[in-house]
Amino acid sequence: MDDDALLAEQLAYYRAGAAEYDRPYSELADLRELPACVDGLPIAGDVLELACGTGRWTRLLGARARSVTAVDAAAEVLALARARTAASTVEFVEADLFAWQPPRRYDTVFFAFWLSHVPPARLPRFWSTVADALAPGGKVVFIDDGPAGAASEEVLADHPVPAAVRRLDDGSKYRIVKVFHDARTLTSDLSALGWSARIRTVAGQFIGIAERAN
Repeated sequence: MDDDALLAEQLAYYRAGAAEYDRPYSELADLRELPACVDGLPIAGDVLELACGTGRWTRLLGARARSVTAVDAAAEVLALARARTAASTVEFVEADLFAWQPPRRYDTVFFAFWLSHVPPARLPRFWSTVADALAPGGKVVFIDDGPAGAASEEVLADHPVPAAVRRLDDGSKYRIVKVFHDARTLTSDLSALGWSARIRTVAGQFIGIAERAN
């Protein structure tokens, strides 16, 4: 299966499972506590949120930002995000993040649990898009699963693209991209792409802050 086919199946999963999207945040203690970390992160000015999902993080960003532009490819999760986020300073955009180009620059670019869904071959292009979106002196803030997250996933062995199987309540199953980045390796990879990153582990997940290297 190539990247395009796997990404199409990944999008189908998030569209079909929109109503189940937030369940892990109520079931897993680590995820219940994680959103509180936003208060300590360098989020300010005009914020671009990539893969905003149902808006769980969007509301928190909106409380810190001058404006938030929240982008996601799945109309079903965006509908839930709009319903939960009434602030006039938040704009939602439906777009494929692998094709979308930012129309302007932002002080902060934020994405939570998205980097692990980017195929490794597309990582340089993705971070190039992030660079195009970031204003001079701006920061990228990202949160995701670390290697420990593999224990709770149905990982596909020997798959050409790192992947896992996700199942919905109706019994349907979908393959998704799932890359469990090691903090040290990811820091090195980002350095090679022209970024200076600081990544720390919090309760099995990692929180990263990246800036363009001088």
